[in-house]
Amino acid sequence: MSMDMEVTMAHEAIAANARRLRKRKGLSQEKMAKAAGLSLAGYRNIETGRSIPRVDTLYSLASAMEVPVQELLAPVLELRAVRFRSFKRLRSRDQVLSDVARWLKDFNELEQVLDELRVFSLDGSKGSNVDQDRPSAAAQWVRGRFSLSPNDPVRDLSGLLEANGVKVLPLEIKSDAFFGLSVAPDDGGPAIVVNTWDRISVERWIFSAAHELGHLVLHLGDYNVEEEAEAKGEEQEANIFAGHFLMPAEVFRREWDDTYGMSFVDRVMKVKRIFRVSYKTVLYRLSETATDKAEIWRGFQIDYQRRYGKTLHKLDEPEALAADAFRASSPEPSSAGEPERLSKADFIEDRLSRLVRRAVEKSLITLSRGAEILGLSLQEMRELSAAWVE
Repeated sequence: MSMDMEVTMAHEAIAANARRLRKRKGLSQEKMAKAAGLSLAGYRNIETGRSIPRVDTLYSLASAMEVPVQELLAPVLELRAVRFRSFKRLRSRDQVLSDVARWLKDFNELEQVLDELRVFSLDGSKGSNVDQDRPSAAAQWVRGRFSLSPNDPVRDLSGLLEANGVKVLPLEIKSDAFFGLSVAPDDGGPAIVVNTWDRISVERWIFSAAHELGHLVLHLGDYNVEEEAEAKGEEQEANIFAGHFLMPAEVFRREWDDTYGMSFVDRVMKVKRIFRVSYKTVLYRLSETATDKAEIWRGFQIDYQRRYGKTLHKLDEPEALAADAFRASSPEPSSAGEPERLSKADFIEDRLSRLVRRAVEKSLITLSRGAEILGLSLQEMRELSAAWVE
């Protein structure tokens, strides 16, 4: 590689990283320039790649952005085959994509160095084996490929996905403008990323992961990182897929019928616990076959108010009475608004942690590199390694 090409790549990396990190902090160019002690024109030249900053300027920028200098210098990693639909108010889109790209690169490198590659068990699923026009049938087909019987509830969705070659990244983004995204196999995946912000219920995390699995099965041809707007029909198909994947029709109906003598709220809560889903998922499934869909939601609200002396307000449960209340980008209730909610322990990925441990124990990576991959401080990594047991 020529010196000129290296300089050009350095310009591009610093420019792209500066834009991304500034947006992550929610600052204008003017405010960022001031925080870093630069003129507005000088800062703009850095973001546009017209000039490369001196070493002292790089340190000033990194300090203002509250990141290590390496974060500004690191080559830009780009994903293309990504399905990432979100509200426009999400300001951290570029940062999310950068974090996911770096995570995927680390994950794939560890798999290769340890020779522990996992084949996606649904490779070729877009062929004749999947009924693209019937998401519910596709969900049952996938359950079969995942060795789940019609009677098996999904107890550990993250583990199930990882066992079948899907990488899972819980990523905390303090926003309800984004719940999840997925990366196609051609771009280092398949991978599913779920927003695990603590104001979003764990039940929603689980549903989001199943929803993204539906996209991987049904809509691989539409994976394009440049597309941000939702396709309403595809979102609805992924919702149907998720509902039937988590709660197969026959066993759902059987469990529902077994609660016949209970109050409406108790019935929903019991079925919710059995399948480890949101109560909204149960209500949505009931509304699929109801003559008066809205009555399902009203009836629940009435019984819930009678039981607990309060109503689930619209701020917590937007469009709770609507038949399409499970749109993927709808504002979701806070975790406090999820009755008898699950805990974070119900949605944990652990394959990357296992790979890091094996690589450290085999001296294939250093402890500091393991900390970097897992997003831990070196002290936290030392404490983690000290707690490893057979």
